[in-house]
Amino acid sequence: MLSFLDAFSGYHQIPMSPDDEEKTAFITPHDLYCYKVMPFGLKNAGATYQRLMTKIFKPLIGHTIEYGMKLNPSKCAFGISVGKFLGFMVSQRGIEVSPDQVKAVIETPPPKNKKELQRLTGKLVALGRFIARFIDELRPFFLAIRKAGAHEWTDSCQNAFEKIKHCLMQPPILSSLIPKEKLYMYLAVSEWAINAILFRCPSPKEQKPIYYVSRTLADVETRYSKMELTALALRSTA
Repeated sequence: MLSFLDAFSGYHQIPMSPDDEEKTAFITPHDLYCYKVMPFGLKNAGATYQRLMTKIFKPLIGHTIEYGMKLNPSKCAFGISVGKFLGFMVSQRGIEVSPDQVKAVIETPPPKNKKELQRLTGKLVALGRFIARFIDELRPFFLAIRKAGAHEWTDSCQNAFEKIKHCLMQPPILSSLIPKEKLYMYLAVSEWAINAILFRCPSPKEQKPIYYVSRTLADVETRYSKMELTALALRSTA
């Protein structure tokens, strides 16, 4: 069973150090004020909040009362088998693509201009973690976006789009890490991208992907040798 927790105004539950309160001062027509709790927008606010979450939940989930953390009941779920988290479906099987995301891509018509192509590319990039060699598959899109002049939706773009839609209709389930279990990796390089798959083998005939990595090569990296690219793929995955 799974539980999803949402802190009520999470940042505001972290008190400011008295010595730092004056650094958050702001002026209004009525007076000069400063924050006594951590406000949104501070450069290190996200990292500070993440450290607090790690401190509270890493040893054992369920310590919100002990630490005095207030939760937002309308956004919490307890004792469920599957739920949506950060746009993805999470269950004990692992992480899956949300059906809503897949539907949005499947029902998207071929773009008619460069702006629509960029919007479609953005949708697909958000799902790249579920598609092997994603950058290689999406290369026709990138070439069309970079092309000067009028937008042109080529046969290569359409073929790539259909292949990606097919992959999303049967997406893999990203498995969860098992402590102390041995992990394996596939690496693949091309002229314009590096790719990797991290996976586990529960049995000799079974491979369960944990994460797909795919990124475009920088201009200087395109001149690397195959061995250097393979090492780069390994380093990027780590």
